[in-house]
Amino acid sequence: MTTGTLKIHSENLLPIIKKWLYSDRDIFVRELVSNACDAIAKVKILREREGYACSDDEFRIDLVVDKEKKTLTFTDTGIGMDQEEVEKYISQLAFSGAEDFIKKYENKDEKESIIGHFGLGFYSAFMVADKVEIQTLSYKEGAEAVFWSSDGSTEYQIDKGSREKRGTEITLHINSENEEFLDPTRIREILNRYSQYLPTPIYLDDAKINDVEPLWLKSPSECTDEDYLQFYRHLNPMQPDPLFWIHLNVDYPFHLQGILYFPKMKKTFEVQKNSIKLFCNRVFVTDQCQDLIPEFLTMLQGCIDSPDIPLNVSRSSLQMDRTVRQLASHISKKVSDRLKALYESDREKFITCYEDVELIAKLGIVQDDKFYDRVKGCLIWKNLSDEWTTIEEYLERSSLTKEKIFYLTEDQMDSPFTELYKDKGIEVLVSRCPIDSHVMSFLEGKLAPNKFMRIDGELCDALIDSSKEDTLLDADGKTASGKLSELIKEELNLENVEVEAKSLASDALPAFLVIDESARRMREYMRISQMDLSMMGPSQYKFVVNTNHSLISSIEEIKQKDAKLAKEIICQVYDLARLNQRELDSKDLKGFSDRMTQILQELANKVTD
Repeated sequence: MTTGTLKIHSENLLPIIKKWLYSDRDIFVRELVSNACDAIAKVKILREREGYACSDDEFRIDLVVDKEKKTLTFTDTGIGMDQEEVEKYISQLAFSGAEDFIKKYENKDEKESIIGHFGLGFYSAFMVADKVEIQTLSYKEGAEAVFWSSDGSTEYQIDKGSREKRGTEITLHINSENEEFLDPTRIREILNRYSQYLPTPIYLDDAKINDVEPLWLKSPSECTDEDYLQFYRHLNPMQPDPLFWIHLNVDYPFHLQGILYFPKMKKTFEVQKNSIKLFCNRVFVTDQCQDLIPEFLTMLQGCIDSPDIPLNVSRSSLQMDRTVRQLASHISKKVSDRLKALYESDREKFITCYEDVELIAKLGIVQDDKFYDRVKGCLIWKNLSDEWTTIEEYLERSSLTKEKIFYLTEDQMDSPFTELYKDKGIEVLVSRCPIDSHVMSFLEGKLAPNKFMRIDGELCDALIDSSKEDTLLDADGKTASGKLSELIKEELNLENVEVEAKSLASDALPAFLVIDESARRMREYMRISQMDLSMMGPSQYKFVVNTNHSLISSIEEIKQKDAKLAKEIICQVYDLARLNQRELDSKDLKGFSDRMTQILQELANKVTD
């Protein structure tokens, strides 16, 4: 057996860093500004730990664009470097001065104030520059200034520098392919995206960039409602104020700070899923937080900052591990606790906000069992009396419906069928959310044997007036209702339609169409999932006619006098029932219209004859 040491050649590695390490070229601004901020943070630590003499007024980062010379210069008043440090941290790839400094001054607070970790950020400059020059002077007493220069190859020049004040100046000679970075507006845009919350003042051509304080770093007790609203307006200009918010401040088992806002929302799936910004030590990383934020919470807005989040080497995306899963679980818990606390402390305010948080809450309960366990007591529904209720409260009041929980959709509010339930005193819930069918299926698993049933999903026994039913049998052993059902079934001549004649408690509705609840939910699922509905085959219907309605009760007599008119009326009543259920296809609409015209014409002829 032989052993050896892996050899890495910088002439092969540097082109990879320049071309493939960073997905976006503009990240070089973030990296160089972050390095400058680290350099200043180190001076502050030296002041605290070793009594190094300096004042806060000295600390600043300057960016200067020179279009004529085609240069972009980054200058900081940080710790600086001597020649040995330049050789170690600049001339050798992946040697992190931040890591060495943290090891020397091992302390939680110091660790969280340092941004850099991998020692590669400086080399992002070569993505846009033909040549990079450094002028630096160390804070150490008696140190000499150092000059370093490289064209991005494996060779560099190092010499005595000309800098007279502590700190570092990095000059990028922008190449012809990247002259967009000689536009101050473009640089400002990048600084606002990545670096506007850094603690050190940043200036672009002497104009200050970072004036907004990162509110998430404050203690919640130090923040007023107006502070939260102002910060939200800064994050989301031109949007209406949020409903409420959650201030995250966690120290164990991981460090996490942030603010999540509940925005005003429409009942739609077309929600923006990049509204939560992820920061690491105040530096923007990404707004693609799907792994960190549970899917149902990606509709929230705000920011999260954690030094414990594992990032890839380019600090542009998350790496999934146990910490990320713990963070996601913790965020879910904090959101559910906030909803529950608001419901219990101020139910009226909760109800006012519910239309906006309903979709979030309902997505949460079907995706996360723990979330359901925490919020199930504040999952509310409006009923036909315009009152809000929980399912548990509904079941306690129900007497006529046994184990059925009846509901309707908002487009059924004016349906004559709705009046049947109102007249019989049967409580009916109103379904307003596009995912209610999924929610109901989920809740049925938790509330068994109770089942959700749409008011036109079955004929409730309480709606039938048995005292008006003719149960006498004729010579053939059939009841009047049975004969009427056969007549209508024969005239319709549809294999997928079952006909029943019932004596309803109200005579206002001639007939209605019943669609099996499970089949309806499957169709809604396929529609939302944009699946081909034809895969389900032809729909099966139950057509219920009301023998207490004069039109239905007179069908047999009409048929004896005018069989054609009787058939037209039966078909028209059936299509009206389909229309009420939104089941009338566009291809059948012309036939429906033509038949209606024919019936009206026949009636007009009978009157005028």
